[in-house]
Amino acid sequence: MQFFSSDFKLGILGGGQLGKMMLYETRKWDIQTKVMDASPEAPCKIACNEFVQGSLMDFDTVYAFGKDVDVLTIEIENVNVDALEKLEHEGKTVYPPTKTLRTIQNKAVQKLFYTDHGIPTAPFTRFAYTSEIEDSINNGGLSLPFVWKSAQFGYDGQGVKVVRKMEDLKELPNVECIAEKMIDFKNELAVVVARNSKGEVKTYPVVEMEFHPEANQVEYVICPARIDDAVAKKAQEVALKVSEHMKHVGLLAVEMFQTKDDQILVNESAPRPHNSGHYSIEAAYTNQFEQHIRAILGLPLGKTDSKVAGIMVNLVGAEGHTGDVIYENIEKILEMDGVTPHIYGKKQTRPFRKMGHVTIVDENMARAREVAQQVKETIKVISK
Repeated sequence: MQFFSSDFKLGILGGGQLGKMMLYETRKWDIQTKVMDASPEAPCKIACNEFVQGSLMDFDTVYAFGKDVDVLTIEIENVNVDALEKLEHEGKTVYPPTKTLRTIQNKAVQKLFYTDHGIPTAPFTRFAYTSEIEDSINNGGLSLPFVWKSAQFGYDGQGVKVVRKMEDLKELPNVECIAEKMIDFKNELAVVVARNSKGEVKTYPVVEMEFHPEANQVEYVICPARIDDAVAKKAQEVALKVSEHMKHVGLLAVEMFQTKDDQILVNESAPRPHNSGHYSIEAAYTNQFEQHIRAILGLPLGKTDSKVAGIMVNLVGAEGHTGDVIYENIEKILEMDGVTPHIYGKKQTRPFRKMGHVTIVDENMARAREVAQQVKETIKVISK
């Protein structure tokens, strides 16, 4: 099939920043795109060939959208998988495959998948409803503290809560969930694995994530991770094992904990471009978005090595600010060497909403980390 400067049409479900950054690559190669999102203001709207406003969870809408494209991919997991399954049965190419999506969409199913396939992960208990947890604690089946995770529709720190005392349960929605043992970890790591439709597989270097203590959101992604080679090798091996069993096509971002005794435990996976791979736009030979396009179209995978050390800083809405967005001091960060801001195109800010990111590249990791700190302290995402 001729993908470039042709009638070939790539469909993307979800029109957020991940889709927008994927579209940088499709435009580079002149691949036609059609995107669907529920929001008329979706960041993708300006960059695709065709934009459809519609619900990603509605069967008929997703099915009709998929019928009209040659290959269908996602930039968000919360989509109607039944519609994708029907399209797949009818011979439509859907990547990641619906089997992978079904496994990942539900955190309880995802965790069971790891235990079933001998992939190390934190011990957990599955509950049909949050209300069942109290009984389990009273009967000694579960002990505090633990991490509560909603089985579905969680993202960016939503649907995740550390439960330290019984009162914490009262604030939680009564939904299917898991209670996960709290892991005393040294580092949070991630590995992005690319797998194309012909079975070629490549991994990106291990990255390290520094989190915001309150928002449960990543503040910095650091590549390469500042860890021993032996730990990095183990992390890549575990990520490859997840990839092999998931049989995904496209990208798979595997988030992990490095425990105090240097064991690797898988936290969760995402079958798409991921926040932990944004650094690659400036720092790697092949960025994650180009790699995703290569993978789903069955093209040879690109080189995943970094050219230079890279750190990514997430730009999130400042607390106390809701409304039309202003990026304060953006000129000041542009004065710094090796700094590239990416603004996602969301017109409205709210506290902790992801509005953009900034990449800092430098031959010297320590220097890159210092500049990242300066960037973090300088630029502010506020409202008018």
